[in-house]
Amino acid sequence: MFTLSIVTPEKVHYEGEVKSLTVPGTEGYLGILSNHAPLISALKPGKIEFRDANDTVQILAVSGGFVEVSQNVATILADAVEAADDIDIERARRKYEALRNRIYNAGGDVSSDIDLPSARLELEQAANRIKVYEDTH
Repeated sequence: MFTLSIVTPEKVHYEGEVKSLTVPGTEGYLGILSNHAPLISALKPGKIEFRDANDTVQILAVSGGFVEVSQNVATILADAVEAADDIDIERARRKYEALRNRIYNAGGDVSSDIDLPSARLELEQAANRIKVYEDTH
C-alpha cells in the first residue's frame, strides 16, 4: 500500500492508504501501485480511480492538475474533483449543451466575445463529468 492525497484549492478531498491508483495523464492513463518509480505528470480531464485499504473502489471526475509519486506517496494537485455519485448529471448536461451552442455560434468569428480555448476546456470538463457519471451508473 501507499499514501494518497488528493488536494484542490478548496480542501483536501482524500488522504489515506490505497492499494492502487489510476489517473488520466496527458499521454494516457497511468496505473500506480506500491513502490512506483518517481513520477510527475500533468493530468487532463478524466477519471481518477483508486482502491482503498478496505478494497473499496472510489471514482472521481478530475478537471485537470498534476500528480507526483515519490517514496510510496502519491499527491494529486487538482483544479477540481468530484465523486461520481455527487455529480448532478442534469446540471452537467445543461452546461455541456450551453457551452457547445456557444462555441458553435461563435464559429470562426474572431470578434466574438467568447474565449474559445477556455470554452473548449470547459466543454471537455463538462463532457468528462457526464462520462464519469454514466460509466458508474
